[in-house]
Amino acid sequence: MIKRMQSNCGDETCPSCIVAGDYIFIAHHGGGQDKLDIEHQMEATFDSLKKTLASVEATLGDMVQLNLYLKDINDFRRARDVFYKYFNDGDFPVRMTTTTAFVSPNCLCMMDGIAYKK
Repeated sequence: MIKRMQSNCGDETCPSCIVAGDYIFIAHHGGGQDKLDIEHQMEATFDSLKKTLASVEATLGDMVQLNLYLKDINDFRRARDVFYKYFNDGDFPVRMTTTTAFVSPNCLCMMDGIAYKK
């Protein structure tokens, strides 16, 4: 069974996530673009991810892969340190981090990934 959830970004061509069996494929998430601060935007992005996961009865603890996109690689250390606020006991998902340009000039980071919920 495949279940597509409502968009989190106002674009009906991009569901916030798709549940396919025990897997949850999470679309790009961002947030906090009211401040040009990587820690603030990382926290807002994690909060957005948590909200999407909760909509399908999952949590950040169910994440198995997370892709982190940064505008500036120099923000990596500060962005990485925010993970400790959202994952307990070293329960981190595998991660790939890269840099990219974003449509919004105020966007410093975005995330997408895969969760597994049995």
